[in-house]
Amino acid sequence: MESVKAFEVKVGMFILIGVAILFIIVFSIGDINISKRGYHIKVNFNFASGIGPSAPVRLSGVGVGNVQSVKIVYSEKDKKSHAEVEAWIQEDAKIEEDAEITINTLGLLGEKYLEIYPGTPGKPLLKNGDIVAGKDPVVMEKLTENLVNLSNSATVIVDRLKSGEGTIGKLLTKDKLYTDIEDIMANIKDFTLNLKSTGANFKDFSEDLKRHPWKLLSKPRGE
Repeated sequence: MESVKAFEVKVGMFILIGVAILFIIVFSIGDINISKRGYHIKVNFNFASGIGPSAPVRLSGVGVGNVQSVKIVYSEKDKKSHAEVEAWIQEDAKIEEDAEITINTLGLLGEKYLEIYPGTPGKPLLKNGDIVAGKDPVVMEKLTENLVNLSNSATVIVDRLKSGEGTIGKLLTKDKLYTDIEDIMANIKDFTLNLKSTGANFKDFSEDLKRHPWKLLSKPRGE
C-alpha cells in the first residue's frame, strides 16, 4: 500500500515538474517575464500596417517590450477613426515625450514591430497610461504606385527624346546641329590658341624691350 502511494507521489511530482517546465517555455517564447516591471503607453496611428499583439517594441533597435493590443478607436475630437496600439515597456526604458514612434518591418516582408527613436535629451519622459501620436508607416502599395508612375514618366521622356522633341532631343537626332556645335567648339579652340600665341609674343616683346629699351627709340617713325 505504501509503495503504491509512493509511486503516485512520484508520478504527481513528475507531472508537476513537466507543467512547470512547459509554463517556463511558454512564457519564454511569448517574451513574457512576470518578474519584470514596466509601464503601458498608447500610440495612435492612421494606418497600423498589419501590426498585431505580441509584436516586439524596440528603442534604438533594442527590444524593450511588446505590443499588448491593437484596436480601432473613434475620436470625437477629430471625427474619425484611428488605430490605437497599446504597448508594454520595461521600466528601465526611458522614452522622451517627443520621441518618434513608427511601425517598421524586419526585412522587406518580415515581422512588423514598433520602432521608437529617442527624442530630445532633457524632455519629460513618458509614463504609464500616456497617449502619443505615432508616425504613420510608408504604405507599400503607394510606394509601388509611385515607382510605376516614375517609370511611366521616364518612358515618356525617352520616347520624346527619340522623336527629336525639345532641345536635347534635337541634339540627339539632328546631325547638322551636332556638326554646327562641333565647328563652334573648334573655332573657340583656335581662337584660344591664337590668344595664347599673341600673349606669348607680347611677353617676348616686353622682355626684349626691358633688356634693350633703345631699340624702340632707334626705330624710324614710319615703322
